[in-house]
Amino acid sequence: MKIKDKLSFSQGQRGISLLETLVALAVLGMIASAFLSGLATASEAAFTADEQTTAESLARSQMEWVKNTVYVEDATEYPPAPIPDGSDYVNYSVEIIAEPLHSPDEGIQKITVTVRHSGKMIVKLESYKGER
Repeated sequence: MKIKDKLSFSQGQRGISLLETLVALAVLGMIASAFLSGLATASEAAFTADEQTTAESLARSQMEWVKNTVYVEDATEYPPAPIPDGSDYVNYSVEIIAEPLHSPDEGIQKITVTVRHSGKMIVKLESYKGER
């Protein structure tokens, strides 16, 4: 038997062509692209949910702060409570607006707490404050 006969393929066997390899790589690339796109979307959704939850918590604590402060007749705003130091509240800011429901002020104000993160409005919470 010659060496050439041992190295040759039998008639039923075929090698993988370049075209088949390219098609397989293209399909694999599309699958990988879809998977990575899904990961990016999930990561962005998790960041947004965390930002929203942190802002809501801050807004609620600020609203409680305002409700427990002394009632100021004809106030247009109240100073916010100090924002705790720490990584949870980095780049968050609070604005508290007061608006008397009646003119003259009869002891009830509408309070609006707005929380921003990096300048973007995240949460706006409204409630009422009464003179005790």
